[in-house]
Amino acid sequence: MADRTSSSITIGAGRSTIMAVIADFPSYPEWAGQVKKAEVLETGEDGRASRVRFVLDAGVISDEYVLGYDWDDDAGVSWRMVETGKMLSGLTGSYRLAENGGGTEVTYDLAVDLKVPMIGMIKRKAEKVIVDTALKGLKRRVESR
Repeated sequence: MADRTSSSITIGAGRSTIMAVIADFPSYPEWAGQVKKAEVLETGEDGRASRVRFVLDAGVISDEYVLGYDWDDDAGVSWRMVETGKMLSGLTGSYRLAENGGGTEVTYDLAVDLKVPMIGMIKRKAEKVIVDTALKGLKRRVESR
């Protein structure tokens, strides 16, 4: 099992507004820096994506892969890799949203497994960059709407 990287940020909006941005995968290249393309392949009965193909360029980790999604209404979403890429053998994560008075606390967990050997410290740094960039981008995107 991979080590997980986790971080949180408070966003000045309600859970449904934040979750609408998270669920809008085609717009990810506009705010999630490392995501160069996100294509919804399948949707579930709730109308939200259940399988999404990504093209990622996060410096030392660049790849194309497919993630499967499980939605918990507007409280959170989790994902797991369903088609591996050239470098990534596993990718699991989640966004958890909790209202906290003046906004919503968003917690992002991520675990990355690689097919190629990489020093743990470098891999964790790449995970942290992905998580921090995604949270800051999400905050900017939601609060600018």
